Amino acid sequence: MIIMLKNASLSNKKSVSFPYSNMKNAVAECLKKEGYINQISKKTRKNFPMLEIELTHMDKKPKITGVERISKQSRRVYFKMKDIHSVRNGSGLLVLSTPKGILSGKEARKEQVGGEALFKIW
Repeated sequence: MIIMLKNASLSNKKSVSFPYSNMKNAVAECLKKEGYINQISKKTRKNFPMLEIELTHMDKKPKITGVERISKQSRRVYFKMKDIHSVRNGSGLLVLSTPKGILSGKEARKEQVGGEALFKIW
């Protein structure tokens, strides 16, 4: 999902759609709060639910220029609250899966929770 967002953003697409899941929806809501995407909508195509995301562009430049996946199936990475730091000197975002849901690094520090680091986006 995150690679599709990056590729669509770099090719100046206005929106991206992929199969719906609760996890993808929660990640998209987190990215929307932080301003990386404009709008999220759930649609149906051929009786299958789809998640359609409208991307943010600033001055005809994409907001999403890079992503880095941290946790993988072969290696899970967990951060304590003390280990959560800014990404790219504050210009990026760390997304975590915490007991309180999918949160950005800033929100996780406010809530004082740690969790599994999913990916970094800038």
